[in-house]
Amino acid sequence: MVPLSENSKQLALWRSLIPYLFLAPALTVLGLTVFWPAIQALYLSFTSYGFDVTQPPLWIGLDNFRELLGDRTFWTTVKNTLLYLIGVVPLLAILPLLLAILVNQKLRGMRWFRVAYYTPVVISMVVAGIAWRWLYAENGFFNQILIGLGLTESGIPWLTSPALAMPSVMVVTIWKGLGYYMVIYLAGLQTIPPDLYEAAAIEGSDGWRKHWDITFPLMRPYIFLVTVISAIAATKVFEEIYIMTQGGPLNSSKTIVYYVYELAFQELELSYACTVGLALFLVILALSILRLMSDRGEVV
Repeated sequence: MVPLSENSKQLALWRSLIPYLFLAPALTVLGLTVFWPAIQALYLSFTSYGFDVTQPPLWIGLDNFRELLGDRTFWTTVKNTLLYLIGVVPLLAILPLLLAILVNQKLRGMRWFRVAYYTPVVISMVVAGIAWRWLYAENGFFNQILIGLGLTESGIPWLTSPALAMPSVMVVTIWKGLGYYMVIYLAGLQTIPPDLYEAAAIEGSDGWRKHWDITFPLMRPYIFLVTVISAIAATKVFEEIYIMTQGGPLNSSKTIVYYVYELAFQELELSYACTVGLALFLVILALSILRLMSDRGEVV
């Protein structure tokens, strides 16, 4: 084996650095906008820094975390976020799959249905939230329909009732996410060989029975992926809450992310907001690890 000359070694070294040179601009932007602020937030969670931003942060150790354990509002937001997960994630894992099976049929005009179901995805959440807030209004479309049918006399307080505010916002999240997760499932359905369905039909498995025997088992990795992605998105829900309810009434729809926003930008409790954000980060980190494990096939 002929040893490499000094020039060849330098050339090989420069070639090995080329990918990192392409990555350098993106890494620089990420470092300034993501990694460094995250490190700063971690540091601030151990300090007292808030209303008077001209004063330097005062190191207080674990005091913020002790306060967090006794914060009733925080635990209310945790409960609301868990309810949001329980209410949204199962439906976003099942309904888009059924929808994908429906639009995957080779029928005339089915492409228009695909476009129609995907349209809410491209609509801005701000626009969607405002539109749904009008629909939910006291004199909005939904109440007008119910009053016209004689089902109610004064309308339903969709967004002003502690019992109905959170479910009403969940409906918007599900409506907007159906098309996005439907596309993921459609990609998975395209990988299933048609021969399997033909063989199943010979064995007497036809109609919806074939989906129970073939589609659902083969789609398990996609179902798990959609479950994890929708769980992460539901944990970070903010726009719907901010536009439609602003955490009310009586904190019934206040989630962890909205609580962080409220602490940081309304009450200017920056250090405590970083502490709450750190708790949220740990939850999302656990869900992200599950997603990576699913990509590698270690879970499913």
